Amino acid sequence: MEKRKWAVLIAAVIVVAILLGANASAQNLQKVRLSEVVRSVFYAPQYVALSLGFFEDEGLEIDLSTAWGADKGAAALISGAVDVGFFGPEAAVYIYQQGAVDHIVGFAQLTARDGSFFMTRDVDEEFEWDNVRGKTIVGARIGGVPQMTLEWVLKQNGIKPFEDVEIITSLAFEAAVGAFEAGLGDYIAQFEPALSELESRGRGKIVASLGAEAGPVSYTVYHARKSMLEKDPDLFVRFTRAIHRGQLWVNEHSAEEVAEVIAPFFPLIDHDILVRSMGLYQSIDAWNPWPVISEEHFFHLQEIMMEAGELEEYVPFSELMNTTIARQAVGELE
Repeated sequence: MEKRKWAVLIAAVIVVAILLGANASAQNLQKVRLSEVVRSVFYAPQYVALSLGFFEDEGLEIDLSTAWGADKGAAALISGAVDVGFFGPEAAVYIYQQGAVDHIVGFAQLTARDGSFFMTRDVDEEFEWDNVRGKTIVGARIGGVPQMTLEWVLKQNGIKPFEDVEIITSLAFEAAVGAFEAGLGDYIAQFEPALSELESRGRGKIVASLGAEAGPVSYTVYHARKSMLEKDPDLFVRFTRAIHRGQLWVNEHSAEEVAEVIAPFFPLIDHDILVRSMGLYQSIDAWNPWPVISEEHFFHLQEIMMEAGELEEYVPFSELMNTTIARQAVGELE
């Protein structure tokens, strides 16, 4: 344990040194205002890229903010308050369907599948999906990909959402876990490390991965306004190259090593829990090995949206996703 404490301390010192160095040479760096949908260990490659100075290597200074919702992140991007918005592509689909002229376009993908795990309150339960019939699940916001993926998985297992099982969708993302721990619902679908923390306290047991159940999908993507991508493509190539280095790093290092590097971004999370979360995400291949957005996986996302009743017709991949930026970034790196 003492060794781990020192490892975390060293990682924190490295991050501080990087930040100080960045401040000292800020006049030589191009600032990029990045809005992330939530602060989550699910986005570990991004925090690795930030911690290890991959953005600075590309001449970029990242001004990171957290939107706490894809709708809020997309609004900030459209308004010009940020340069890059990191959220689910469903937001880009919704905006495109509203007829926006300078709509938002995805240019790099970080995660390869849903990051939610599924927990039962009964730690002795021998889980199978049919067990949820007649029970209550603490879900997520209607129209968001986590909720739509949950509904997709239930249907694939012969369960009709809101008919065979009650799903609570009215809670804010950050309030759902506390409500479940306080006694609401029989099951919960949620990102890590929340469920590992509950499990460590004996409040439930993780029994499934929604990401593994639903398969690969364009889940969390970096977006920019179409006009900005056309105006300064080099900026986004450099940004993507830094993200790709983060993707490679997490796929080449252990859960313990990843946890040590991203720890400064999650100071309130116990080290062992952080390591467990990294291990869970690595076990389901949660992170894309490269940033190029897959047309097949984007199509699967739209299938999930259609099944949830949130989309009536498919949106062309070429209208909302740009693969040129990421292909150039990968090609220059390799």
